[in-house]
Amino acid sequence: MTIVFANTFLDARIAENEFSSNKQFMLTTGLQVDDVAWTIGRTQTVRYSSRYGNVKFEPSVLNYTFDVTRSSGSPVNYTITTGIIMYNMPTSIITYGNNYFERIFPSNDSFLLSGSSAPVTHVFAVEKLPMPDGSYTRVVVAPSIRMLSSTVSGTSYFKFFLPSLNEGSNPHLSQSLTLTGNDINKLKIDNVTQVRITVASSASQGFTQDFFRFNLTSSPSLPANSVVELYVGKVIVSLGLHT
Repeated sequence: MTIVFANTFLDARIAENEFSSNKQFMLTTGLQVDDVAWTIGRTQTVRYSSRYGNVKFEPSVLNYTFDVTRSSGSPVNYTITTGIIMYNMPTSIITYGNNYFERIFPSNDSFLLSGSSAPVTHVFAVEKLPMPDGSYTRVVVAPSIRMLSSTVSGTSYFKFFLPSLNEGSNPHLSQSLTLTGNDINKLKIDNVTQVRITVASSASQGFTQDFFRFNLTSSPSLPANSVVELYVGKVIVSLGLHT
């Protein structure tokens, strides 16, 4: 009995330490997304070590929609779809209770943050049951939006940066994640009076608002006749690409 108890206790401590260390791995992954999204061809590989968990890419989970109102010209409606990256550990190994949620970085619950140092991903830990893909305690990297503003010759410019995560190869040859900047799309709109951004998630897959806990809508204040530039960086996510 003593040996069984000791082994169970040891396994629990190993699982806790592993989950904690992989929070840092996912935080690093989120930073690497920003590093590769804006340079076509740039590649970064992040490695992790896990006895109980695994990394999974879930495509087409979040939809960001930009509704742009203009003083002249037709309004613009533009939607970007992106996947998310998850480190999953079975709740049979580690659990903090259903609806557990920890925001790792940033602490803000808005998907739109301003400033050159603002992140373009949110990293958080969540346990939400039931889910179609199984019962897991997860650490999630979810793309978000960075906004930069400037004024040139009396005209206000607002730039929005959003990475779009897309599925790459999945050979699972090693415990690693490779991110590759694949493309950058730019949309420029002038005579803008208002921008309304909304985010929707794939509830059919279990990714409801309770999973992300984002504010669903953001409407930054823009002066009349502003210029809006939207940059979408396509990032290919490949699991276990390198041996």
